[in-house]
Amino acid sequence: MELLPVHTPDGFDPLGLLKPLAAALAGEGPAVAPHVLPDQSFDGALPNDEIAAVISTSGSTGVPKQTMLSVDALAASAMGTAFALKAEGQWLLTLPVHYVAGFQVLVRSLFAGTQPWVMDTTGGFTPAAFTEAAAELTDRVRLTSLVPTQLHRLLADPVPETLRVLRRFDAILLGGAPAGATLRALARSQDLKVVETYGMSETCGGCVYDGTPLDGVELRSVDGRLRIGGAVLADGYFDAPGLTEEKFVFNSGERWFVTDDAGDVASDGSVTVHGRLDDVIVTGALKVSARRVSDVIEALPGVEQALVLGIPSPEWGSAVAAAVVGDVDAEVVRQAVHVELGAHAVPKAIVTLDALPLLPGGKPDRLTISTLLERA
Repeated sequence: MELLPVHTPDGFDPLGLLKPLAAALAGEGPAVAPHVLPDQSFDGALPNDEIAAVISTSGSTGVPKQTMLSVDALAASAMGTAFALKAEGQWLLTLPVHYVAGFQVLVRSLFAGTQPWVMDTTGGFTPAAFTEAAAELTDRVRLTSLVPTQLHRLLADPVPETLRVLRRFDAILLGGAPAGATLRALARSQDLKVVETYGMSETCGGCVYDGTPLDGVELRSVDGRLRIGGAVLADGYFDAPGLTEEKFVFNSGERWFVTDDAGDVASDGSVTVHGRLDDVIVTGALKVSARRVSDVIEALPGVEQALVLGIPSPEWGSAVAAAVVGDVDAEVVRQAVHVELGAHAVPKAIVTLDALPLLPGGKPDRLTISTLLERA
């Protein structure tokens, strides 16, 4: 099976990917592999002719993996999204196409037969650039995908025109990282049609919308760890059979992807994601939920975002640490966490930032943030 690497540097026109992607989805051209680095290696052969794309994972905690997505998996994801949203329409692309959330905007547009519009990101993601791009959409049904940091920026001090174009979207898919209670409340107060998604490159992107799996997707919780099954699953990792066997397992004849996330699945199939398994910080033999600590911090006046991690500690094994975006005193943070969650959950290290360092796909760069916290 042939593979077409597509380098996507700054200034790359994502719409140039539409034609080769359409050919790959129709089985009339090689699989596409949008990526960042011109020297990124794609040695090895694809296992079958059904692979339409090879997409990098975010690499938020290490080296990115290359997921192989088939025509059928991408079609199932696109159709599942259309059913969940009860609509197909014109998409605004705000995310890099070498990551699955941006790539799926192109895939969904091709299956829907609509023309996506691309936001100009040469100056980074700004409310002004987003507003200008959103104003160019012409279809009656308008859709977009954002990560929480982007929505934070749009709602931090919005001008009326930004709120107008945001409210015009029939759905704003929000994924890539937890949204946080404060952001969710702010979006509701502005009457935005936000749909919180959960998924990853290995599931063709979001496969759970507002706690409900897409049509044909099933989740199970095995010893507290979520597993995902269904037609949206990737065929595995490119040129990495050992890792594929480890993460994509068979149970009773069905294939499942073993996630790194903790969660529960109710009797009606609805899903509650508690966060990454490594977000449970064991400090002094006590367990602390990083998600709960960040929720407490984000509820404080003046706080825009918070990311809580465990960092090495000779005394505690791991110590709770927090990176905070906003204007708040560290002692206020510590007191609030102490009152809500107890002394063991209080961050030992706190850094205040103008913005969280991000990966190209919009997710927080956890490795960089961890280094900053270890030096604090």
